[in-house]
Parts: sequence; structure tokens; C-alpha cells
Amino acid sequence: MKKVVSILMLSGLILVLSCGFVLAAEEAAKAPLDSNVKAMLAIGAGAAIGIAALGGALGQGKAAAAALEGIARNPGASGKIFAPMIIGLALIESLVIYALVIAFIFVGKL
Repeated sequence: MKKVVSILMLSGLILVLSCGFVLAAEEAAKAPLDSNVKAMLAIGAGAAIGIAALGGALGQGKAAAAALEGIARNPGASGKIFAPMIIGLALIESLVIYALVIAFIFVGKL
């Protein structure tokens, strides 16, 4: 599992760094985008949504599993576990929505 996470982190870092070059090239040129830049923006938008959805799903699954395990061990603490779990799930989902907004910004530059 650690190997998969490290590969995903490395690919995400490469993606983030490459998208910065695309946006910098666009700002410097102030000209219509060529097909290479459009292709990189489209790939970046799709990858942003894919990686965010994967990370969000893994995070939400782990949070829900930990909360359910805690409730199973101590049913009396379900009220104290449930509210922070919902807040955590909302924060995880907000990061996925942020990636969706970034993808819309990339697509808007096409």
C-alpha cells in the first residue's frame, strides 16, 4: 500500500509541476493556444479529477472504517465520534470539489 501511495504522490507532483509550465507558457505568449498546450490542459484537468476522486474515496473509506470500528468498540461514544467524522468527510469532499474547480479553470482556458 505504501508503494502505491508513493507512486500516486510522485505522479501528482509531476502533474502539478507540468501544469505550472503550461500556465506560465500561456501567460508569456498571450497568443492563441497551440494544440500541445490544449492537450496538456485537457490531460491536466482529467488527471486532477481522477486523482482527487481516488484520494477522496480512499480518505473517506478510511475515515468511515475507523469511525465504525470505534463505535463498535465503544457504542456509548457514537455521538462523540459521529460529528467529527461528518466534519472530516465534508473537508475531504471539499478538496475533491476544489479539484473540480481547478479542472473547470483548465478547461476554460481551452
